[in-house]
This record gives sequence, structure tokens and C-alpha cells, in this order.
Amino acid sequence: MKLVYNVNAKPKEIGYGKVLVFALQQMLAILAATIAVPMIVGNGMSTSAALFGAGVGTIVYLLFTKFRSPVFLGSAFAFIGSMQVAFAGAYASAVGGYAGLLVGAVFAGLVYVVIALVVKAAGVKWVNKLMPAVVVGPTVAIIGLSLAGNAVGDALHGIGAGNVMNLTGALSLICALVTLGTVIVCSVYAKKTLKTIPFIIGILAGYALATVFTLIGMATDNSAMQLISWEGFKNMNWVPNFAFVKAFKGFKDLTGAYIGTIAVAYVPVAFVVFAEHLADHKNISTIIEKDLLEDPGLDKTLLGDGVGSIAGAFFGGCPNTTYGESIGCVAISGNASVVTILCTAVLCMVAAFVAPFVTFLASIPSCVMGGVCIALYGFIAVSGLKMIQKVDLEDNRNLFVVATILICGIGGMSLTFGKITLTEVAVALILGILTNLLVSRSHKKGAETEANTEEKTEETKETVETK
Repeated sequence: MKLVYNVNAKPKEIGYGKVLVFALQQMLAILAATIAVPMIVGNGMSTSAALFGAGVGTIVYLLFTKFRSPVFLGSAFAFIGSMQVAFAGAYASAVGGYAGLLVGAVFAGLVYVVIALVVKAAGVKWVNKLMPAVVVGPTVAIIGLSLAGNAVGDALHGIGAGNVMNLTGALSLICALVTLGTVIVCSVYAKKTLKTIPFIIGILAGYALATVFTLIGMATDNSAMQLISWEGFKNMNWVPNFAFVKAFKGFKDLTGAYIGTIAVAYVPVAFVVFAEHLADHKNISTIIEKDLLEDPGLDKTLLGDGVGSIAGAFFGGCPNTTYGESIGCVAISGNASVVTILCTAVLCMVAAFVAPFVTFLASIPSCVMGGVCIALYGFIAVSGLKMIQKVDLEDNRNLFVVATILICGIGGMSLTFGKITLTEVAVALILGILTNLLVSRSHKKGAETEANTEEKTEETKETVETK
């Protein structure tokens, strides 16, 4: 994949104005998912605080990776269930849940720290052996494919029950297709700068069309045509509600039993997110043609992710994780500059205090973001499939590994054990690793048997010749 700007591209090389525009594009790519997590968890969690926390977490990550890895950290969906447990268990007071969020983030971060220390001591060769291209490739593809339903659902936002087309669904689909079409045209046919900012152009085109439909709907008193809601401008919060403000009031309510509950809710999920961390870094490594597991090193990326997650949760309450949306944006735009990622982080932190701007971003209709996400998630899936281009699928050993991962992942094989949920990506990865170990062991035994047979044959020949 040809990059327009490589990882080490300087602001002067890119242009200061372009850096800001590219950062805005990155922010738009990660925005929907980042603010969705606090909205889903509820309990008064602030979307602007989550945006600020994502910026802080990303800067911490960049510091640990010595500005060599173009990865953005955002609110982790995998921890939604864990965060809800934090609030459910804070029986003493409502603010106790916020204290639980920070404690949980520390537990999750410590998992990363421990794994990083193991990697530091043992190296990364075992990781590559455990997760070769035949395992990582289809797993990355599953990350994109597992999100396909979300993208399509957003594109058809407001459609009737049973997916029966209605006016809202039809207009949403039109906006989504216009957005997607604009992204495609800019990416394929545009020249220079426009080619590197297809998402901004696409979102603006989709938003403009949705605005036209909404204004017509307001003029004709037809609610089905009103795709955009500007109600958020009436009650804007000018200062983010940072998690630590409420958490400090709730620490006195923490008990040993409650902390134990939080640990059980967060720690296993951290291992699941670790698997996605590996897959995301393998994916971005392929895109930028540089093995990030070697330089800056998996131990550095894990420490950055873990400590960054703790720092981000301190402000927003949401543990962070590497974002496939950001990686997809890098792939499509061809801009892998770490400077852009840094500027994105700073822009998120500044934007958190600019209420009208945050409110405007939140007003972007789901159908428009759905059109963008079709391209983003699609590129993630394709990136994974590209990893297995050189894998010999004529070999049944490889075929079974890929088949197991794809079917289990696409089939949505997620498993829940109490309060812990293994996502389809995690399940697919685990089964893929086990399948690969099974067939590799079988192959190894077969090779040893064949070698022994050949050795005995040679000994027999030598005996006959001697006689």
C-alpha cells in the first residue's frame, strides 16, 4: 500500500494547515465510537470527557512508543459490560460507580503491564509463532466484518420493522450512499489534498443533503424527513464532567467485596482486548510496511496502551483501546504520520471544551456515519485478507485455520460467562490459535515419522551394501 506521508513525516513536509485538516478527519473517523460508549453506559457519563480522555490516552501511548506508531486510542466497547457492573455494584452511592470505573481501569492497565514485562523478558518470537499470518489475517478481517452490521444499521437508520422500507429509511440510505460515493470518488479520482481527506468531504456532502431533507421536513411538518436533531444546542455543557471529579467523592464507599467484583469484571476483558491489540498492530504494521512488534516493540505498545487506558479513564471513565477506524483512515488516506495522530489527540482535548463544536459533531446523523463506516470497516476486512495472500490455502492445515476463524467470527460466536463476554473476535482468535496448534503439532509428528522412516531406510540400505 503506497503511503502519501510516512510515519516520520514532519509538519513542514506535510504543511501545518494540512496537518490540522488530517487531524480533523481522524477525529471524525473515531468520533462515533468514542462518544457512543459513555452514551450506552449512561449514569451521567460525559461524551466530551470521553473525547478528552481519548486524547490524553493517545498522547501517553505515543510517548511510550517514542512516536513511532501511528495508532489512536479511543473508548473500548469491550469494557461496556464491565463499566455497567461498576455502577451496578456501587450500592453505597451513585458516585461510587465512578470510583469503580477508575479502579477497573487500573486493573485492566495492570494486565497490559504484566504482559509487557513478559514480552520484554521473552521477546516477541513466541507471539509470531503463536499468531502467524494464517491466524492474524482472518482475525483482522473479522474485526472489520463483525462491525459490518453496525455500518449497515446506521446507513438504514430509521427503517421500519422487519427492514420494510419507509420514507426515513429511504432518505437515510440515500444520504449514506451519497456519503460513501463521495468518499470513493475522492479516494480514487481526486488529486493531491482532496485525495487524502475523503472522509471530511464525504461527511460534509452527506450532512448537507441530510440538512436539506431535515429543513424540508420541518417546513412541511413531516417528522419522517427530519434526519438531523439540533436539540443538543439548547442544553450544551461547556465544561466536561470529568470522571475523577465524581470518583474522588465515591472512594470512601469502596469495599473489598466491591473491588473484587470490579477486578473480576475488568481483568478477563483486558485479555480479550489484548488479542485485538495484537491484531490491530499487525494490521497497521502491514499498512506502513514496518513491524511495530519489533520497533518500537510489543512491550512498548502494550505499556502505552495500558498506561494510556488508565490515564484516559481518569478523565473520561472509559478504558481506551487501539481503534480499527483510525487504522482504516490511515489505509484509505495514505497518511501514516504520527504528527497527525498527535494533532488529533490535542484536537480532541481542545474540542472537549468547545461545546458548540462537540454538539455539532454529535449531530452528524447515523446514516452519514454509516456511509463512512462501510468504507472504513471494509478496508479493515480487506487489510486482514491481504495478510493471507501469501498463505498456501491449498494446504489443508492452513485452510482449516482460516475457515474456523472466518465462520466463527462471521457467525457471531460470542460467549458469556457470568459478567464476562468474549466477543466474536476474541472467540475466533482463540479457536484459530488452538486449531493452528493442533494442525501444526500433527504436521510436526508427521514430519518426525517421515524422517524416522527415511533414516531406517538408509540404515537398511547400508546393511545390505555391507553384506
